[in-house]
Amino acid sequence: MRGPHNIWRLVRTGATFARTGALGVVLEAMEAPPLVRVAVRVVSWPFAFLGHKGDPERPPLTRALTALGPAYIKFGQTMSTRPDVVGEDLARELAYLQDKLPPFPTEIARQTIEAELEIEVDAVFSEFSPPIAAASIAQVHRARIAATGEEVAVKVLRPRIERAFRTDLDAFHFAAAILEAMLPMSRRLRPSDVVQHFEDTVMGELDLRLESASASEFAENTKDDAGFVVPAVNWGLTSKRVMTLGWGEGIPANEVGRVREAGLDCEALGNRVLHLFLSHALRDGFFHGDMHQGNLKFALNGDIVALDFGIMGRIDEYTRRVYAEILFGFIRRDYRRVAEVHFEAGYVPADQDVDEFARALRAVGEPIFGMDATQISMGRLLHYLFEVTEWFGMQTRTELILLQRTMVVVEGVARSLNPHINIWQVARPVVETYISDSIGPKAVLTDLAKTARVLARFGPRLPGLAEAALIRQAHPPQDERRARPYRAMGYVALGGGIALAGVWLVSIL
Repeated sequence: MRGPHNIWRLVRTGATFARTGALGVVLEAMEAPPLVRVAVRVVSWPFAFLGHKGDPERPPLTRALTALGPAYIKFGQTMSTRPDVVGEDLARELAYLQDKLPPFPTEIARQTIEAELEIEVDAVFSEFSPPIAAASIAQVHRARIAATGEEVAVKVLRPRIERAFRTDLDAFHFAAAILEAMLPMSRRLRPSDVVQHFEDTVMGELDLRLESASASEFAENTKDDAGFVVPAVNWGLTSKRVMTLGWGEGIPANEVGRVREAGLDCEALGNRVLHLFLSHALRDGFFHGDMHQGNLKFALNGDIVALDFGIMGRIDEYTRRVYAEILFGFIRRDYRRVAEVHFEAGYVPADQDVDEFARALRAVGEPIFGMDATQISMGRLLHYLFEVTEWFGMQTRTELILLQRTMVVVEGVARSLNPHINIWQVARPVVETYISDSIGPKAVLTDLAKTARVLARFGPRLPGLAEAALIRQAHPPQDERRARPYRAMGYVALGGGIALAGVWLVSIL
C-alpha cells in the first residue's frame, strides 16, 4: 500500500545512509559545498540510529544499498558503470553489486528447484555447484545434466524477493507522489510515471519464464551477429522461479585485467559492445536492458556472451526512426534537424522556438563532437541536458527511459574497456545503415506494403462499412452527434479503399 506508512521507510533510508557513512560519500561525489555537508550531517546525526547497520566489512555506499534492499541495489548497479559521473573509486566500490552479493544457502536453492520442477536435483544433475554469482534478485549455480553431460547455468530466485521489491516500490511511489504534490515544477519529469515504468520493468524479472522467453527471442534476433552469443534456454528445466540456460564460458567483463592478460583486444571489444547495442535497439527494436559488466562475458576467441535477460527493452518502429534521426543529426552536427525532429515527435511543446532549441542543442553537441571519452565530463553534460529540458518544458518520455538508461550503462561498459572511445565514430555506421534502410525510398515502399497487408485483413468489411456510412449520410439521425461515428467510418472505408488501390498500383509498377 502506498500510504503514509511509507514515511517510515523513507526515514530509514536516510538514516541508513547516515549510519553507514554513505551520506558523506554521496555528498562528496556530488561535490556539495562544505557548509552543506556539515549541515546535512548535523541534521541527520540524531536519526542515524534508526537506520540499518549493514555489513560493516563493506565500503559505506555498498553497505547502505545492500542493507536497504533490491531496488536500491539496482540503482547502484547502474551507477557502477559510470566512473565519469560518480568517480573511479566509487564505481569500483559499486561494481560489487553486479554479481558479488551475499548468496542464500545452496540447500534452499535445491529445495526451490525440486518444488518448482518436481524433480530430484541429484537425479537430474550429476554436478551442482555452490552459488557462483549472486545478484539482487537471484543467484546462479553451475551444473551438469546427467542424461546428456551438458553444462548449464541454473538461476534461482531469492526467497521472498517479490515481497521485498513490493516494499521498496511502494515507498518509491509514495515519495514520487509527495514530490509532485510539494514541488509542482517536478511534474514535467513525471516521477510517478517513471517509478511505474521501473516497476513494470523490474517485476518482469520476478517470473523466470518471461526471462526465458526474452532470451529465446533475443537469440533468434541476434543469431547472425558475428561474435555475439546468447545461451540457449532449456525449457524442460525452467519454471517461474528457476531458469536453466546453456553455460556461457568466458571472462567476466568487470575483470578487465584478466581480459587484457588473455590477449583480447579491449579497444575492439568496447567498440563492439556499443555497436551491437545500437544495432539491436535500431534494427530489431528489442535490446538487452541491463547490459552492465556483470551481465557480459568475453570468450577467449573474442565472442561477447550475454547473460541475464530479465530486463529487456522494446521500442516501436516510429520511435526507432525518431531516435536514429536524432543521433544522425548529432553525428552530422545538423542541430537544426535534431531540433525539428524533437518538435515533430512532440518531445518539445509546440509553443517553443525551434531555433532557440537548436542553439541549445549545439551547446550540447559541439563540446563533445570528435572528442574521446577521456575528454568528456558526462556529469557536466548530463547536468546541462537537464537544464535544457527544464528551459523548454520537455516532459520525461517514459517509453524512452529504459533505452536512455541502458545507453548510459552500455557507454560506461565501453569506456571501461576503451577509455578513449569516440561514441560518435562508433555509432555512425550503425545509424547510417538504419537510416538508409528505414527512412529512404525503400522504407516508403515497405510502409505501403505493411499498410496493404493491414487493409487486406479488413478488406471484406470495407464495402459494408462504406454502404452503412452512405445510408447514414442519406438518412442522418436526428442527433447530429450520433451521425459522426458513421460519417467517420465512411471516411475510413473510402480512405482505406484509396490507399489499397494506391499500394496495388505501386506494386505493379
